[in-house]
Amino acid sequence: MKRTEPPTLAEPADTSTIIERPDGYYWRDEETGEEFGPFATLADAIADRDQPVDDTSFEPGETVEEAEQELGIAEWVDPDTGQPAEDTLHRYND
Repeated sequence: MKRTEPPTLAEPADTSTIIERPDGYYWRDEETGEEFGPFATLADAIADRDQPVDDTSFEPGETVEEAEQELGIAEWVDPDTGQPAEDTLHRYND
């Protein structure tokens, strides 16, 4: 019978940006130096730090058309393909 190695624990989380203070745990953004917190536990601070950033610039109350205009998406949709028209093409009305 072949022996297998015991399972290894997951790699420990990087805590170099975590700061412990009397009122809780904070984490510091390495690029900006901005601090976030307090969090009740170290795990909460790490989870908040490691969550994906929602980097959308969609604002509440903004319409889809306004957001598309900001992004430069063409307003006219090609009736043959259903895709937004290219910026280099001209729209001709029949």
